[in-house]
Amino acid sequence: MLVKRIIPCLDVRDGKVVKGVHFEGIQEVGDPVELARKYNDQRADELVFLDITATWQGRKTMVETVARVAEQVFIPLTVGGGISSIEQIRDLLNHGADKVSLNSAALDHPELIEQAARMYGSSCIVLAVDVKRQPDGSWHCYKAGGRIDTGRDAIEWIREGVRLGAGEILLTSMDADGTKQGFDLDLCKAVRKAVSVPLIASGGCGKLEDFATVFEEDAADAALAASLFHYDELSVTDVKNYLKGKGIAVR
Repeated sequence: MLVKRIIPCLDVRDGKVVKGVHFEGIQEVGDPVELARKYNDQRADELVFLDITATWQGRKTMVETVARVAEQVFIPLTVGGGISSIEQIRDLLNHGADKVSLNSAALDHPELIEQAARMYGSSCIVLAVDVKRQPDGSWHCYKAGGRIDTGRDAIEWIREGVRLGAGEILLTSMDADGTKQGFDLDLCKAVRKAVSVPLIASGGCGKLEDFATVFEEDAADAALAASLFHYDELSVTDVKNYLKGKGIAVR
């Protein structure tokens, strides 16, 4: 049995970690380097760093900040936000990222996934998908930090992304984001059914039971959370000890 992963997420804006609800009402939380060090010490399985305004502001991911974070962690680091070229991917991997997360640029230029996977391997390429349920029950992909509805069916896009070479899916439910009402299990299961690559569930985790449920329902390979960890409501250690007690395999 593959062990399940617990992944803190650093949503970074203007050099500071922030958090909101439904991608809105953004509030400053702290320094990314200090938080990265904390999660490394708590033995998080991985760390995700997302420059959440890079695409919207038309700039590159903050490479210097990524390098400072990478110096503090000895766990896999995934970086995303504003990445739109092979050159940027190379730059981030050279500055300490272990994987890169592609979202808006991949939607606009799907060939970027294929090129990046061919050059650096699928295991380095994470397809990040921000998803919102529509009135008809389908799910659409959003880009530019959740600001623009692409009108594209999320499940079909994820299938295409994997076909092009994405080795992992970072799936964020915009409906659940920041609500602490639990992961969107219906969405996760739909994606799980569509593709076989590892799936990271993101958005909505509010308590220990939510981590257990997403794994017991076999809805994800990894669970990502932000505010729970940032505000010390739970630690990664707390979560892992709880899951071990439930008989769920974790590191």
